[in-house]
Amino acid sequence: MADDLSAVAHFLYEAGTLKHARRTGWWMAGVRDPESVAEHSWRTSLIASIIARLEGADPARAAFLAVWHDSQETRTGDVNYLGKKYSSGANPEDVTADQTAGMPEVLASTVRDLVAEYEAKETPEAICARDADKLECMLQGIEYKAQGHENAQRWIDNSRGRLVTETGQRLADELLSQGSLDWLRAALGEKQA
Repeated sequence: MADDLSAVAHFLYEAGTLKHARRTGWWMAGVRDPESVAEHSWRTSLIASIIARLEGADPARAAFLAVWHDSQETRTGDVNYLGKKYSSGANPEDVTADQTAGMPEVLASTVRDLVAEYEAKETPEAICARDADKLECMLQGIEYKAQGHENAQRWIDNSRGRLVTETGQRLADELLSQGSLDWLRAALGEKQA
């Protein structure tokens, strides 16, 4: 391979910082050690593939979009909704262009196109990935509320209200009707409470 992979290696180290970057909005709900951006992105990708398959969109493409949806936060940090009120915010496409500078063009253009597609909110896969982002936040809120963080209800309600796909809405209703450990009871063959 003739392409220099130095910039790719730099990015892989940079991407690793998302394992340590916390989702800051949860601090307002009293969560001292919220999940990382990387943890959020992983489950968002799973949810995106599920929503897309059930909506008739390409699940691999939706998951691919979801993997990259917060990759810019290596440089901007996780700016929550209150913080965005006071800062103009960096354009995700501009940040991605800087992140991919020097990478082999076939890779750089792929990543730039993914981020642009996600931000445009037009393709079925982007819509599914964006719903997955909201649904993952709602699900995390349910889990935090089960841990005693009552203020997480605001995130649950706001996320539920922003879902646009039928599958996302139906899945949200199902998640809200269950307890966060019902899956474990079912796996162990225990009777539901």
